Amino acid sequence: MRRSIRDIEFIVGIPSYMEADSISFVTRQVDKGISQYFGKLRSLIVNMDNNSPDDTKGAFLSTETETPKHYITTPKGVKGKGNNFLNLFRFGSRFKGTLKAVVVVDADLRSITPEWIKYLGEPILKGYDYALPYYSRHQFDGSITNHICYPLLYGLLGEDIRQPIGGEFAFSPALMDHWLKQKWTKTTRQYGIDIFMTLNAIWGRFKICEVGLGAKVHKASAPKLGPMFTQVVTTLFDFLVQTKDSWLTTPPAQPKPKKRFGLKELDSPQELNIDIRQLKENLRAEYFQRERVIRQLLTEYSVMNLTNMFMQDYYNIDTLMWTQDVYQLLYNYDKGSPRTRKDVIESLKPLYFGRSVTFDYLTWRYNIKYAEEAIVTQAKAFAAQKPYLMGLYLSDAIKNRKRKRAGQ
Repeated sequence: MRRSIRDIEFIVGIPSYMEADSISFVTRQVDKGISQYFGKLRSLIVNMDNNSPDDTKGAFLSTETETPKHYITTPKGVKGKGNNFLNLFRFGSRFKGTLKAVVVVDADLRSITPEWIKYLGEPILKGYDYALPYYSRHQFDGSITNHICYPLLYGLLGEDIRQPIGGEFAFSPALMDHWLKQKWTKTTRQYGIDIFMTLNAIWGRFKICEVGLGAKVHKASAPKLGPMFTQVVTTLFDFLVQTKDSWLTTPPAQPKPKKRFGLKELDSPQELNIDIRQLKENLRAEYFQRERVIRQLLTEYSVMNLTNMFMQDYYNIDTLMWTQDVYQLLYNYDKGSPRTRKDVIESLKPLYFGRSVTFDYLTWRYNIKYAEEAIVTQAKAFAAQKPYLMGLYLSDAIKNRKRKRAGQ
């Protein structure tokens, strides 16, 4: 017998856009997970959609489940993953007093099992506020996470959160209410939502854990640009700039690992092939389009190295160069006008491609264990190079002090 949508205690959300071919499988796995592990709770499966023209709605609602289903959509023409989450948060806030936990899983998953719902949901019911995924991914998958989000959280905020924008989460009603009270920018309403959630959970001092889920098999992709890169990095840089008075004065430290639930041993990751030639073509196109601006934003040493790379057609943005270039651009982002900030994000794109090409050449023969060690080593390098960024701000403060004295 189906339960009515009243006094809901447990919600599983599935954000989507154009996922009619995959959402039924995910919905069935979610339903099995709820039935097997949370059968005593009043539960609901919610699809948060962007009015998909491929009839994602029909595929979701026609899937037979024991758990009641509910469909929410943004208005026609309004897209964005963040808008889907905002709809979920507002919907979930209707159940104040009864709601105990919310789980979210991507609509394109092929590796999800009923146990994923158990692993994600249980820590929240035990008192944690935020559960993030920890899964086996190919080193070419999740490159924005590997090379930008993870190392910056590790190096500047002292947080060892391996998948801050992984796509699968669980959270408490208290954290959900906290997110609703924050400022939602244009990028937060798009692909910036995942990093927005993680950053505000950290800054709000909520209780965070990780959950072993095995391998993530989904519609993976090699390093690419487009709106996702811009929206994620802009959201991250905005937050770091706004909070710098706190983290900038904190000495580098090795973060403590988060408490981990779920699977202890992870499956092998899905195979992922990349086209190095295409990556190089993208790298060159992005660089020469922005070469003049890049020369203004980076140090003479970095510009010289980049120039030599293109002349020799050999790309090697090593870890030291990568950390210092990212920190230099973050500093310029802070000091720049809105126009300059846009240029900074655009200038990071060819460097990101260059670092991806370098890393891919280095690790393409590695098994997942050693590739993962290389990613963690890079994050530790960001922590070790934090004084470099602190030095940029110190130098700026000294120059300002001299100007004030000269003006007296």
